[in-house]
Amino acid sequence: MLDDREDDDAGGPESLRRGAAEVPDQSLIAAAVLGDRDAFEAIVMRYGPDMYRFTRNLLSDSGAAEEVVQDAFVAAWKGLENFRGASSLRTWLFSLVTHKVVDHRRRRAIAPAEDWVFERPDHDPSGDPERQAASSGFMAALDAALSELPYRQRSAWLLREVEGMTHVEIGQIMTMSPGAVRGQLQRARTTLSARMSTWR
Repeated sequence: MLDDREDDDAGGPESLRRGAAEVPDQSLIAAAVLGDRDAFEAIVMRYGPDMYRFTRNLLSDSGAAEEVVQDAFVAAWKGLENFRGASSLRTWLFSLVTHKVVDHRRRRAIAPAEDWVFERPDHDPSGDPERQAASSGFMAALDAALSELPYRQRSAWLLREVEGMTHVEIGQIMTMSPGAVRGQLQRARTTLSARMSTWR
């Protein structure tokens, strides 16, 4: 278990979350491989939200995103003992969820994007209705432009610009060289720049 202390204050889900936040990935992996479900739950809590955001942005379907992320974590639980640390745990998990997204796209026709790639701000601090309308219009235009990108370009752009990953990490996730990643990003940025030119 993550924490064998018998102190009453150490028990409960909140304590688990606090303790797990301080545990290195490698320790969580080692414990999970031995069957420690608390350790694996800590991995899910650590990386699940980012994986869900990335998947939802690709599929534009919250329900499908939840299903795909769940499938990815099932695969991670079954395959964790084969994780050799050639990449970070986060990169490996994103690789799994990316493959599950591809599987999902093969099984179903993808509906037009309806969700926002970025969360809409609840309000503009300036309180200026005209500025709020302009911001909403920009986000709608950006989301529409992203939805029209080829899948690999959109994936690379989201991993880089939203998830903050390096070219090497993206290459590991998408099984391509860093140079190929740069090419995908350049094409995505060129297309987005042209589509968003009216907002400059």
